[in-house]
Amino acid sequence: MYATDHNGAEHNIQFAAENEWIADISSFHSGAASQLYIEAIEPEVILQIDKTNLVYLYHHYPKFDRIFRVMIEQRFIELQNRVFLNISATADERYERFLRQYPSLANRLPNTQIASYIEVTPDFLSKIRRIKSGK
Repeated sequence: MYATDHNGAEHNIQFAAENEWIADISSFHSGAASQLYIEAIEPEVILQIDKTNLVYLYHHYPKFDRIFRVMIEQRFIELQNRVFLNISATADERYERFLRQYPSLANRLPNTQIASYIEVTPDFLSKIRRIKSGK
């Protein structure tokens, strides 16, 4: 999931690996047009539900209410941790956190997307990776 700024630069906000989910919760609940883009970078099966049907599930199948609440809480915690990391950690520490959080994506995503996520340039990310690999 990413946003673009007024200069057209992309800013990656969140990734979802296998068996994870991603959503623009603000747009979903408000009904307003999203300012975020969600893009599959590999062939995927996409499931979606509109708000009316989700509320129906919540009311008629209470287990869904709990499952979705826990999922949203987990994503919220991840985003809070990421905000704190972005204001308090070095680029190297942010990259290490990315590797721990998304180990299956590290070699599947382009450098530009990872760099955007950890808020460095692609060239700087390449330097970090070279240092870590000992080359």
